[in-house]
Amino acid sequence: MALEVFHKDETLQMRRKLIGQSCRLFFSHDPVKIVRARGQYLYDENGMQYLDCISNVQHVGHCHPSITQAAAAQMDLLNSNTRFLHDNIVLYADRLAATLPKKLCVFYFVNSGSEANDLALRLARQYTRHQDVIVLDHAYHGHLTSLIDISPYKFRKLEGQKEWVHVAPLPDTYHGIYREDHPDPGQAYADTVKSLIEEAHKKGRKISSFFAESLPSVGGQIIFPTGYCKRVAEYVREAGGVYVADEIQTGFGRVGSHFWAFQLQGEDFCPDIVTMGKPIGNGHPIACVATTEEIAAAFTANGVEYFNTFGGNPVSCAIGLAVLDVLEKEDLGGNAVRVGGHLKQLLLQLQTKHPLIGDVRGVGLFIGMELVKDRASRKPATEEAAHLVRRLKEERIVISTDGPWDSVIKFKPPMCFSIEDAERVSTCIDQILRGWVLICFHTLQLYNNTNNLKPDCTHTPVSIIFILHVYSKVLWLH
Repeated sequence: MALEVFHKDETLQMRRKLIGQSCRLFFSHDPVKIVRARGQYLYDENGMQYLDCISNVQHVGHCHPSITQAAAAQMDLLNSNTRFLHDNIVLYADRLAATLPKKLCVFYFVNSGSEANDLALRLARQYTRHQDVIVLDHAYHGHLTSLIDISPYKFRKLEGQKEWVHVAPLPDTYHGIYREDHPDPGQAYADTVKSLIEEAHKKGRKISSFFAESLPSVGGQIIFPTGYCKRVAEYVREAGGVYVADEIQTGFGRVGSHFWAFQLQGEDFCPDIVTMGKPIGNGHPIACVATTEEIAAAFTANGVEYFNTFGGNPVSCAIGLAVLDVLEKEDLGGNAVRVGGHLKQLLLQLQTKHPLIGDVRGVGLFIGMELVKDRASRKPATEEAAHLVRRLKEERIVISTDGPWDSVIKFKPPMCFSIEDAERVSTCIDQILRGWVLICFHTLQLYNNTNNLKPDCTHTPVSIIFILHVYSKVLWLH
């Protein structure tokens, strides 16, 4: 099979003509044309290798041979819809059940995370007979109309907030209303949800569900404070609602110490509904909803059959089983602990040298490095983050930003990411940030010499001295 049909410029021209412009490319100013991949590496049309730090969908690595072999073998044998009896769907459901708390024992298979979250919303409403939903600020749960309605990240740019949607503060202890110095931020943030419930009840409204990613990704790689989810679940259930954990970004061992990110909140915490997607099929379109027998029974009782043409087909389930096998055989959860821990420590070391790095947070191979203009004010450094992404691309490292201000450099690589990869990324970031300081000092010196100014920055343009303001002389001497 040819790796390239058109020259890169022609491909780009055709894409601009044929594909909707709202479908954006990475590095739109100078897109990378990727023609093949393996493991954590991408290759462009010229054979240049790029280190992939963001493809959490290709969970066990790009084009893993065990996954492609399982897909091809089942596709050569049978692919049909789930109205025919077949072993794969029950084998796969049984394997997934073994990773979850016992009460989450009924499964619905779909094709994407958006489908999964839409179905979760239907399940919650059918079970509770309530309509309203509580979500977190800056949340994103999918591209369907029903999910844009519960995604502040999207609806604030479109038609706005519906009356049945209630937005709780993001439990962000770096930028939020309760920060790391609060004695119990988990309880404090949970109480904001309780207040929302009380306000809804005063208006005669009833809560069907609390919907949240187990670790908010679009919100900026946020780690919930201890006890938050457990307390929220108690408040929501007391109000007659259910707790929906969106694990589409974070499930399947990414956090390392646990298979599911919600398990970070303790063994005594269990959601009522869990949604899965992205990494579940290593790039193949498959997703899932897991729930309790009681919620499933209420959904069945409505008398309307639920049928999904492609959800849970034999090929998709064969791929899902193969992903679970690779996770176990290659100890990728353990790798997330080892490599993720090492990467986080490297970034924390960079934080001590570079004032531009305001915060480093994360667990396993889910890590965020937030850039700020000033550590005291914590003002997001959006432009600097974008520039760092572009510079890393020049070093053939693919990375991107997230968060409300796009100031968080996010790390969600394939789970086969190595110690060497982590050190390469850290070294490049260090060199780039040091380079900015050198450029600014040399530019300042040249400007002052040219204009016969004293070296005190009094008359120097802000654009030249910005990084000098951010960086201390200690860094210059480091």
